[in-house]
Amino acid sequence: MKKVLILATGGTISSRAGEGGLAPTAAPPALMSALEEFRAYYDLTYRAILNLDSSNIQSEEWQLIARSVYESLPQYDGIVITHGTDTMAYTASALTFMLQNLNKPVVLTGSQIPIGTPLSDARSNLATALAAVDHDVIGVSIAFNHKLLSGCRAVKVRTMGFDAFESVNSPDVGEFFADGVHLLSRRRPCKSEPCLLKDKLCNDIFLLRLIPGTNPKIFDSLLELGYRGVVLEGFGAGGMHFVRRDLSPKIKRLVERGVPVVVSSQCLYEQSDFSLYEVGRKVLATGAIQSLDMTTEAAVTKLMWALGQTSDMEEIREIFATDYAGEITFEHLNA
Repeated sequence: MKKVLILATGGTISSRAGEGGLAPTAAPPALMSALEEFRAYYDLTYRAILNLDSSNIQSEEWQLIARSVYESLPQYDGIVITHGTDTMAYTASALTFMLQNLNKPVVLTGSQIPIGTPLSDARSNLATALAAVDHDVIGVSIAFNHKLLSGCRAVKVRTMGFDAFESVNSPDVGEFFADGVHLLSRRRPCKSEPCLLKDKLCNDIFLLRLIPGTNPKIFDSLLELGYRGVVLEGFGAGGMHFVRRDLSPKIKRLVERGVPVVVSSQCLYEQSDFSLYEVGRKVLATGAIQSLDMTTEAAVTKLMWALGQTSDMEEIREIFATDYAGEITFEHLNA
């Protein structure tokens, strides 16, 4: 019988209706009842470390979660984190970078409907998360709607549907059927090095989604506001306008002032490649860093984590050129 720690952080799964709308509670009776049923199959310990809607979970909470996981790992076979769905993909990506050389499963899950509601998806999602621990799926993952997704590839794509998450630019880790678990991607080799907690983060990151005609002066404002890193979502395979409103000089100024600028595509699927078109090459000439086929969540959290480790621009480039947990497709790194 696997020994599993349930770390509760709040979210819809533990929410109940109140005067101000749905709000999480630390130990809702329906969740406690469900866990009691699962104790026939797992040795479970429940610990509520937060009680927040995931919209309120930020870098400080990621650090608390990472430290709680790191300190508890030696005593358990795996850890399941119950979490709100809205920012779950950000938390999963952040944990991927903060918990280096993981050698046990760390699985995030939640639900679209509170567990105390008859049509809730909470029990099946909890069962999926526990099954991932049972099958020793090492690393950070998200269990949802009978699927298991890599934590640094998951994106929330639906607000109401039970199939709320998709794995972007990477196959699902596994799917769950009546005959058991079907692992769909090769397991990443377990590293021999001990697990390390590297939880320093920089919260001063700005994500800017460009629109046609974005005013270049916005970059002056970001510099004045003290942002230390920027992720830019450009157009298509990789492009930003330079006619009439040339963004390149302002991006270059940021880079020269020691502010790393990571460029990506607004398209959800497939990789960006700013070397294809003139509108992209002008951006690369500024010293911007390509995110290739990373999700926005992975690019943002990786930049926050990178700046938590170093302020040296070349070291940050090296971090973005390193695949830590499958956040970048190997072929794109070596193209």
